[in-house]
Amino acid sequence: MVGRHAARSRRAALTALGALVLTALPSAASAAPPPVPGPRPAVARTPDAATAPARMLSAMERDLRLAPGQAAARLVNEAEAGTRAGMLRNTLGDRFAGAWVSGATSAELTVATTDAADTAAIEAQGAKAAVVGRNLAELRAVKEKLDAAAVRTRTRQTPVWYVDVKTNRVTVQATGASAAAAFVEAAGVPAADVGVRVSPDQPRVLEDLVGGDAYYIDDQARCSIGFSVTKDDQEGFATAGHCGDPGATTTGYNEADQGTFQASTFPGKDMAWVGVNSDWTATPDVKAEGGEKIQLAGSVEALVGASVCRSGSTTGWHCGTIQQHDTSVTYPEGTVDGLTETTVCAEPGDSGGPFVSGVQAQGTTSGGSGDCTNGGTTFYQPVNPLLSDFGLTLKTTSAATQTPAPQDNAAADAWTAGRVYEVGTTVSYDGVRYRCLQSHQAQGVGSPASVPALWQRV
Repeated sequence: MVGRHAARSRRAALTALGALVLTALPSAASAAPPPVPGPRPAVARTPDAATAPARMLSAMERDLRLAPGQAAARLVNEAEAGTRAGMLRNTLGDRFAGAWVSGATSAELTVATTDAADTAAIEAQGAKAAVVGRNLAELRAVKEKLDAAAVRTRTRQTPVWYVDVKTNRVTVQATGASAAAAFVEAAGVPAADVGVRVSPDQPRVLEDLVGGDAYYIDDQARCSIGFSVTKDDQEGFATAGHCGDPGATTTGYNEADQGTFQASTFPGKDMAWVGVNSDWTATPDVKAEGGEKIQLAGSVEALVGASVCRSGSTTGWHCGTIQQHDTSVTYPEGTVDGLTETTVCAEPGDSGGPFVSGVQAQGTTSGGSGDCTNGGTTFYQPVNPLLSDFGLTLKTTSAATQTPAPQDNAAADAWTAGRVYEVGTTVSYDGVRYRCLQSHQAQGVGSPASVPALWQRV
């Protein structure tokens, strides 16, 4: 949004009203003859992977303890790894069990499979193979049982559960082993299928935002702008669902009238969007460290292990890594599913702020535990489901201002700018079929033929 400056000091008292509001899975593919393992092949990377500004790179070096030059190398490696992982996921089909990057510069990509015969094919793509017992669909089925149990039982003592692809199991975070055992039993899941992580942390939502600038809700609470969006001719921004209900009014950092919450979901999900008046203009900018701006190029979802940075009105710019996707978190207000867990710190007032990986939007801050003095855990609401649910177009350096195509099977065949695509989805473009390699919202200039990092010709 236009004008991203610090809120006036007399507004600071409003931050006490908030906790930590942040802008809040076909049958297996038949295997081709295994290629001969060799040097890491050249792979197209996500567009703009190497265009991160200097202040983002310096913050990554600080928070991830990287040597000079390693942050830039890390972003390039992570972008290439996403394409490799997508290609292998489509090749392995039902045998695919997850992928992640590791190492100071994310130079090592690991892809898990349930069949040792896939090892050569994985290594031929420059990745390390991990042979495991459960595929990703089986892991998600276990988590779905826990999700269902959370609807009928209290989970405040078991506030977090997720699919951990690195350990090939579902993990429950609990305040004690007995609480975890009771939750797992209530879900009807064999104890052997679930790992337990005992921790006193109990996440809370973070009611005060900035992902660029602060904004105020009904003159009572403060949150942060996440990402600029459009819907038809209406401009606005994405934020956390716990920041406001539909109809709530907002004012900007400068106390000027700004907009109205158009839609909001919380708990269950933690997503909302605000439509703004003509005094405000949607931009592809995200405020980074020192007031520098990052211009978003898209919303390509980063892998587990990838670096990610967050902007917030309380603590500014901080970086860390993605720990797991598809995490369920119980806040005092209820359970939210589908969040992403990170090692990035946050504090009250950071809610609603944007998470980015390089110049790719990842999500809006939802909640967490800990602080930026001692470290902590923060969860974000992924941006692609938010865009899909509300029919929004992310404002980027290349996106067309239009309403995305309906997210239904009727419109699924022809590639359409503004539509959110998941890995494995097939589309037609200029009479040619393509398969999606990385989850993203299609940008106006990013047709399948021109972005081999996101689309594979079939």
